[in-house]
Amino acid sequence: MLRGIIWFCWAGLASVLFAQTPATISLTQARQLALKNHPRVASADLAAQASKSAVAEIRSAYYPSLTSNTSAVATPGHNSVLSAGAVTTSSIFDRVASGLVASQLLTDFGRTKNLENSAKLRSESKDQEALETRSQVLAEVSETYFNALAAEAVLKVAQATLDLRRVTLRQVTALSQSALRSTLDVSFAQVNVSQAELDLVRAQDEAKANHARLSAAMGNDTDRPFSVSDEPLPPELNPNVDALIGQAMQARPDLAALRLNQLSLERAAAAEKELRNPTISAAAVAGVAPIKDARLPEAYSAAGVNVSIPILNGGLFKARHEEAESRAAAAAKDVQTLSLQIARDVRVAWLDANDAFQRLDVTARMVAEAAEAVRLAQARYDAALGSIVELSQAQLNQTSAEIAAAAAKYEYLDRRAVLDYAMGVLR
Repeated sequence: MLRGIIWFCWAGLASVLFAQTPATISLTQARQLALKNHPRVASADLAAQASKSAVAEIRSAYYPSLTSNTSAVATPGHNSVLSAGAVTTSSIFDRVASGLVASQLLTDFGRTKNLENSAKLRSESKDQEALETRSQVLAEVSETYFNALAAEAVLKVAQATLDLRRVTLRQVTALSQSALRSTLDVSFAQVNVSQAELDLVRAQDEAKANHARLSAAMGNDTDRPFSVSDEPLPPELNPNVDALIGQAMQARPDLAALRLNQLSLERAAAAEKELRNPTISAAAVAGVAPIKDARLPEAYSAAGVNVSIPILNGGLFKARHEEAESRAAAAAKDVQTLSLQIARDVRVAWLDANDAFQRLDVTARMVAEAAEAVRLAQARYDAALGSIVELSQAQLNQTSAEIAAAAAKYEYLDRRAVLDYAMGVLR
């Protein structure tokens, strides 16, 4: 019985500890969650899906249409053979008739085909815009993820610094009580501990803020508990920047979207040009009139071909064509503008990443040198050859070096993510 109670208590304690332990996610998992949960991704996908329906809307002009009509007409006491508003006469008889009307476009000399191609290209452009939205979300996740890692690293340094200064305070206090050090040294050590506590509070707040930013970037509406795992350094940078720019010109989805949009506008301009051509369509009607005037037949049917030829419309079609061509020309300039921006962004991102990579070695040496300086300062202070100010300054330099090293690593990872986005490979 006692063994069962002990086992139950241990199981309950283990479940509580497990529930309180936040899950650890990697950068890959954070990106997957963002693509799954972020509303911007869902919105872009739905917009791309809607553009596919526009293609079906335009393609429907190729297929016959069939309409059912039922009409009931009554004249005021006598049948009429005339009605105003038309050049042709119109016979109006009492009747109730029902029938079908079928129509089929025979040809509009390429206008519908150009409109369909324009819609297809516009749909493909929306697909590329959806990919660009995904890239932007992934870039935001990467930035906030590395900022969270940097904040956690700073928090660890702040906690280690506080522990070290508390140990120093205890040592100085013991030496002061033994009359080996002055109370001034104790005051200096206490100030250092207070400063370390303040730095720890700031680091904790910054870590929580970066955690909240990462949670929002992943598409979470609440700040859910989780911890982030460290990421290894990527391979070395490609020294050929021009090759990276060429890759970006082929891979960037926003540039591909603009190119497709330009082609779509060019097809739309061609469709507007075809407005001046005739439109030929066929029509057929058939039905019955169970209730009718005696002079009308019980069933009716007819078929014919209609040719519509535009002659004068006040320059409407010409203006529409010129407007469409101007929009296509403007889209071509937008492609050139974005190409220049991409080349600039890749060069700047490569320079930033290279600069951050070079700082890795410098900050690593700073950490080693600062650690050696603290060791020597501690030895001098223990031998009564150095002052508490010298020891405090050495500890401060060590803290700054460790924070700089942590920041340099995650800044380099962030700069590499920015470069990946600029190249169009962050998907």
